[in-house]
Amino acid sequence: MMPLLLHLETATEVCSVCISRGTEELARHTLTEPYQHAARLTLLIEAATREAGVQLSQLDAVALSQGPGSYTSLRVGTSTAKGICYALDKPLIAIDTLRALALASRTAEDPLGMQYAPMIDARRMEVYTARFDGAGQRLGPTEAKIIDERSYAEQWADGQALVFSGNGAAKCQSVLTNSLAHFRSVDQSAHHLIPLAVAAFSEGSFADLAYFSPEYFKSPNITQPKNIW
Repeated sequence: MMPLLLHLETATEVCSVCISRGTEELARHTLTEPYQHAARLTLLIEAATREAGVQLSQLDAVALSQGPGSYTSLRVGTSTAKGICYALDKPLIAIDTLRALALASRTAEDPLGMQYAPMIDARRMEVYTARFDGAGQRLGPTEAKIIDERSYAEQWADGQALVFSGNGAAKCQSVLTNSLAHFRSVDQSAHHLIPLAVAAFSEGSFADLAYFSPEYFKSPNITQPKNIW
C-alpha cells in the first residue's frame, strides 16, 4: 500500500507543505516570506490538495516536522496538524526535523564515514544541532550549541569530516574554517519529510495525538514591555 500523506514543515521561518503518494511527491507549496505560518498555512494546504487532485478526507496520515525550531512556528504547525487529524480521524506522524535535514544533505558522492550536522538558527551564534551518520542514525543528542572556532575540534582532531546544512549553517561558515568542514545549501522543506514519513507509516509509528507536543527545546524568548511612563 502506498499511503497518501500530507507533510507540514513549520519548524523555521519557512512554511512548506507537500502531498505524496508513497515516496512520489504529488504537489508542493512553499512560502518564503518569513513567519507567515498562521496566516498562510491552511491556504498552502488547500493549494497543495487542489494541485494533487485529492481531498483531505482521502489522506492516510499527516506528517509533521516536530522540531527543534521556532516556538511560535512549531505551535502553528502542531495545532493545524492536530486539527486535521482530530477532525478526520487520521494518525499523526512526527518527524525529527534535524534528522530529515541530515538525510537531505547527503549526496551519492559522499564517502563512507561522512557525518552530518544540520543546524537550525537559534539567534546570534547559537544553533540547534545534532550529529548523524550517513544512514540518518543519531550520534549524539540535540544541543543548543554556541558556535565558535573551538566547536567540533574533537571530531576534526580525529580526521572526521562534517557536512553542515540548514538555516543556521551559513552564519557559522566564517568560524568553522577547518578543511574537514563542508557546507551545503539545504534548508527545511516538507519534501524532506517524505521518506521518513513513509517508513514510519509502514511501521505503524504514530504520535499520540492527545499528548504530542513539538520539540521546542527552549522556552520562547519573551521580554517584558518597557514602562513608557
